[in-house]
Amino acid sequence: MKKWILWGSLAAVACLTACDKENDKLNAITIVESQFETTVENWSSDFAQYSDALFTGTKKDSLTKAYLQISMERTQLPIALDSTKYGLRSQSYNPKDSLFMFIKKKISGFIPGRNYKVVFDINLGTTYFEKSADSLGSPSNSVYLKAGASPSEPLKTLVNGYYNFSLNKGKLSQDGTEMVVLGNVSNGSDKQIYRLVPRSNGNNPVMVKAGEQGQIWLCVGYESNYKGISVLYYDKIKATITEVNAQ
Repeated sequence: MKKWILWGSLAAVACLTACDKENDKLNAITIVESQFETTVENWSSDFAQYSDALFTGTKKDSLTKAYLQISMERTQLPIALDSTKYGLRSQSYNPKDSLFMFIKKKISGFIPGRNYKVVFDINLGTTYFEKSADSLGSPSNSVYLKAGASPSEPLKTLVNGYYNFSLNKGKLSQDGTEMVVLGNVSNGSDKQIYRLVPRSNGNNPVMVKAGEQGQIWLCVGYESNYKGISVLYYDKIKATITEVNAQ
């Protein structure tokens, strides 16, 4: 009888150990998914890569936004996509230089100093057909979607009269150490029609170390070298954050 009790106890311990290991694996993966159906889900927006000398005066920020035609808002998707659903509409325009429009979100609860990899899966609403071009450049092939992560908040920083971006995102089609290119904003068609196109960095995860408070900042944006107006919709943003050291 004692032998059966002993074996039963060992089996129970083995089961609990296996379950704990499985839970550890599950807890090492965090999925953040935003579809914007009711709110902006704590994403906030900003823009960088422009000169501070565009305007002066007390209303400089609002005048600059008007000049660059900057806007980011939660709104219904275009009818050609599905106007019963919502997304984030982003618009920008910089006739003098490139421009970076970005959104960011803080995620907490990670192990401070621990390494994580982040994979983004994004559904982007775009009307710009492959290799489209006009006198201002290409609205599809010279605009690049980027995504990344950092322990510190992504910010624009004023240096010598120019607003830079605080994360290392690379330049246009190039990856950075904190953000990578998911592709351009082409709709994958030969027609100028709205389509939802998937973009992912599944083959090129972003590596990030959680901050001192266990925080990771997610960042998604597009860098445009097109001198005309760019209008894009974020229909879904999914980030899968995996602890690198998990067994």
